[in-house]
Amino acid sequence: MSKADFWQRDQEEISRLNQERSALSEQIDTWEDLFRKTEDAALLAEMALEEKDKTTLSEVTRDVERLEREIKRLELRSLLGKPDDRRNAIVAINAGAGGTEAQDWVEMLFRMYTRWAEAKGMKVEVIDFLAGDEAGIKNVDFTVTGPYAYGYLKSEHGIHRMVRISPFDATGRRHTSFASVSVLPEVDLDINIEVDENDLRIDTYRASGPGGQHVNKTSSAIRITHLPTKIVVQCQNEKSQHRNKDMAMKVLKSKLYELEKNKLEQKKQEIHDTQKDIAWGSQIRSYVFNPYRMVKDHRTNLDDGNVDKVMDGDIDEFIDAYLRMK
Repeated sequence: MSKADFWQRDQEEISRLNQERSALSEQIDTWEDLFRKTEDAALLAEMALEEKDKTTLSEVTRDVERLEREIKRLELRSLLGKPDDRRNAIVAINAGAGGTEAQDWVEMLFRMYTRWAEAKGMKVEVIDFLAGDEAGIKNVDFTVTGPYAYGYLKSEHGIHRMVRISPFDATGRRHTSFASVSVLPEVDLDINIEVDENDLRIDTYRASGPGGQHVNKTSSAIRITHLPTKIVVQCQNEKSQHRNKDMAMKVLKSKLYELEKNKLEQKKQEIHDTQKDIAWGSQIRSYVFNPYRMVKDHRTNLDDGNVDKVMDGDIDEFIDAYLRMK
């Protein structure tokens, strides 16, 4: 290893340690701030009770309710202690049984996770996208960038089932559709995944799209096959072939990282075998729109009758229940 390589490795280690220190400092500052606010609220409540000041007591009640929500968020963050939890997430949603209805379901889930990320101040960037034949999306890969994105979204890894009266069925029959959600931690600078160029087959092709001005007329889309593991990744969202290749390599390294981590944990199956068939009986969560309205997580038995709220991205209660269960 050359001096330049040693220097680069040292700089990456320093960057990793600085990130860890920053994250720990943030948690300590948050805890101290909440502790101080709690003491202030207790003192103010005691004074208001002595003086029988109902107005001040009402204000203290609102402050305490707000503190309870902040403490609950801090408590949830404390459950995310694994090294990968702090990373950004790479999410893939694929249509399963159900045809056009399943492809529409993929689009609905993509919207749900996008809304969730936006509410958290996180950034969503599409890596790969394949539109459905008639409507919806066959599959979409995207990154979610933000603090603890993977730690939260790992709870979504699995098969998601939808039951509703299909808008694509002229007879108005009820349909059951499935989609798989795969969540990986994004490889960061502190993880060194070496990829031999001789192990890669890189193909270029024209990006597909809805038509019109968005159709790429040059071969800018990239498909990379890692020959030893047969892992295939592709990216077509950027106009630049170079940018698509960089993004595809990032996804490939993330998948190789996850594969190696599974080996170290002596798992018998590779990461793509962790999910069951995208079909009946293997779902982690059901979203029922008809004959009743309910979202039910089959791992935690948590359910919510406000389906519209959940589909608008309010999935924190399901994430919270999963992390507590684990």
